[in-house]
Amino acid sequence: MSDEPVRVLFVSTSNAARSILAEAILRQVGAGRFEAMSAGIAPTAVHPLTRQVLGAAGFDHDWAVSRRVDDLLAERFDYVITLCDDARLVCPVFPGADQSIHWGYKDPSAVDGDDATKLIAYERVFTDLAMRIRQFVVVAERQQPIASA
Repeated sequence: MSDEPVRVLFVSTSNAARSILAEAILRQVGAGRFEAMSAGIAPTAVHPLTRQVLGAAGFDHDWAVSRRVDDLLAERFDYVITLCDDARLVCPVFPGADQSIHWGYKDPSAVDGDDATKLIAYERVFTDLAMRIRQFVVVAERQQPIASA
């Protein structure tokens, strides 16, 4: 496998929940073999329930800050993964990205109900993303070129 980490960008609308959760999961699961970043089409602050879910799962989230996808256009990514339909429709093209992938997840902040109900929605998205990212890591690692000896 190449010595360079696989670079992955997760994109959502606000970069407040789904993409931050995905970035955190890949940072841990990818353990140096992957470099994860996230951004939003129209970024807002990282949602407190995003931080709560990450903290409860034992994930560091001090690094988490929402950023604008347009600010990363000069970056090189191997994969760009959109996490909601709105982001998919307007996500800019990243030259050099080998793969553009779409995983549609509903925004957990849009769930009606009290804080306990909303927390369940955040936990569900976190769990679903964790399963999918673990599978993604296995497949992406198989597709990486072997480094020259």
